[in-house]
Amino acid sequence: MRFDDVAIPAGLAWSSPFAKWQGSLAEVSSLDLAAAVTTRALADRGVDVDALDGLVLGWTIPQPNVFYGAPTLAGRIGAPGLTGPMVAQACATSVAALVAAAGAVGAGSGPQLVVTTDRTSNGPTLLYPQPSAMGGSPRAETWVLDSFGRDPWAGTGMLTAGETVARKHGITRGELDDLTVLRSEQYQRSLSEDRAFARRYQVTVEIPARRGPGLVLEADEGIRPAVAEQIAKLAPVDPDGVHTFASQTHPADGCAGAVVTTVARARELSGGHGVVRLLGAGTARVAKTHMPEAPVPAALAALAAAGLSITDLDAVTTHNPFAVNDLVFARETGYPVERMNAYGSSLIFGHPQAPTGLRSIAELIEELRLRGGGVGLFTGCAAGDTGAALVLRVED
Repeated sequence: MRFDDVAIPAGLAWSSPFAKWQGSLAEVSSLDLAAAVTTRALADRGVDVDALDGLVLGWTIPQPNVFYGAPTLAGRIGAPGLTGPMVAQACATSVAALVAAAGAVGAGSGPQLVVTTDRTSNGPTLLYPQPSAMGGSPRAETWVLDSFGRDPWAGTGMLTAGETVARKHGITRGELDDLTVLRSEQYQRSLSEDRAFARRYQVTVEIPARRGPGLVLEADEGIRPAVAEQIAKLAPVDPDGVHTFASQTHPADGCAGAVVTTVARARELSGGHGVVRLLGAGTARVAKTHMPEAPVPAALAALAAAGLSITDLDAVTTHNPFAVNDLVFARETGYPVERMNAYGSSLIFGHPQAPTGLRSIAELIEELRLRGGGVGLFTGCAAGDTGAALVLRVED
């Protein structure tokens, strides 16, 4: 998909810090989190909600009252006149939500607010009625754990996909550990100088309490640096595999957002700080149980839509739930692993699903802004052996 007149105002892509699984946000509804983070992000950036014309809400894990999610969220952020679609496509949700917003802008709508939010902690257990079953007992589904554990089409789990692709490409345990250490070191750069880079796009979470002090989350929670000597001692999760708990991501909770509009309106809303043109998006699906390969064809599709090639890129960020993802991408495209994810990636900071991609897109934008502009690519895999990618250019 090619975009001709769609942009994000510079500075108007953001993310909350991510909290570890069963951590500080474990009992906060992802819709409550979205209301708090979005309200603060818009206020801090001087965006009047009356300037917005629509809302796209991305979520993948049910929460109480999510049936009314988008219009209810709009009301809670002070924009009761807004509504729009709700989008869910596993870890491709961020790209899908941005594409939906871009489609609305391309069709003539005004500025669109994109909000992506998820809480993997305390995921729901759903009961499906089965009146004809023995004793009428219902069928139960543990939404998060069952989804992680088995793809119903492929018949395998996500870890099996990581190991399958590692074997296919001859990727060793040592290569995975080295990549993990590199990504951890890159993430530490975002924390230097009192989190100078992270503060460029992160929004502090403040959740009031009915009594006593409320919840405040100012930085990512639960992240341990990957030290080569320590992770080398870890046993693989699959006894016959090569991935450990260090070389795969961890579940997390968080929220991310952006404003999408025309280029001219983006210039106005950025307050003179430039625009982020959306150039092209791409999706792809690969063979069963080969999910870590999907970011490659998705990226190539997005680049083709934008009329560009891999050599035109100034920066790349990825959603890499397994370290093998980036190693395969580098082998297949020739793009060096050390030039990707300059400030870390989801391998290190975690994986709340819907907002994961948009956080990496916000980081990509800020990296390019620090460079003075340039072309960037985000690409990542998603459940169902799929991939989604976005190409953008930071200008002015």
